[in-house]
Amino acid sequence: MDLYYEVQGEGQTLVMLHGGGTDMRDWIFLTPLLSKNFKVVTVDARGCGKSPAPMEPSNYIEDVLSLMDHLNIEQATLVGNSIGGQIATEFSLSYPERVQNLILLSPSLSGFVHSPDLAAVFQSVQAVVPDVAKMTELTLAAPFYTVTSKSPQRHLMVEMTVHNIKKMLEWASPKSVWPKPPAIERLDQLHARTLFILGTLDFADCFRIAEHFRAVPNIRFAEIQGGDHKINLTHSEEVYTNIATFLGV
Repeated sequence: MDLYYEVQGEGQTLVMLHGGGTDMRDWIFLTPLLSKNFKVVTVDARGCGKSPAPMEPSNYIEDVLSLMDHLNIEQATLVGNSIGGQIATEFSLSYPERVQNLILLSPSLSGFVHSPDLAAVFQSVQAVVPDVAKMTELTLAAPFYTVTSKSPQRHLMVEMTVHNIKKMLEWASPKSVWPKPPAIERLDQLHARTLFILGTLDFADCFRIAEHFRAVPNIRFAEIQGGDHKINLTHSEEVYTNIATFLGV
């Protein structure tokens, strides 16, 4: 196992999958709360945090499988934010027997076409590569960080963003491998018991994604008042309460 991971606590296993441009520090406030009742596995995705840069197209789903096999985890609850939620969803569709529950925090969704406004944000960041400072500035000015960028957690977001942009510039391959057909076409086949948590101030695309997830047979939705795309950082207590209630703690 070449990915960097940490394990804290005992009990039912939670595998935590962080968002894009960040690393396991995405869970710095939630892990101490969750590890009181659960075994919490945090991991730096390939090319992020302390994990190695990808030398070929990344297969994040197979990386999760390798991690679980390495730790002898037969079944786990997956918790994912943003692209981490996309990975968790795809993993649950590919390996349903390995997933006990699925908890999604503002997930992205493979096959979903983002709005022109959001595409323009991504293009603006790409346009200033390799200027790390400018890339960080534009990233934190994006519509999904309207709350986080003005919160006490801004400094942490800056640290993670700078670190992981620098890491990204080392990648030999920026591409990734996803199952076909994309998850957006197969959500009715997602049979894991699912909790979908969304901040009320997240960007519009996330609410459109939430509508697609209504196709999931066994899903519960929860909203975090005043939260944006990083409710795991800015509203960790509320997120924890929703997760604990969902898991029966």
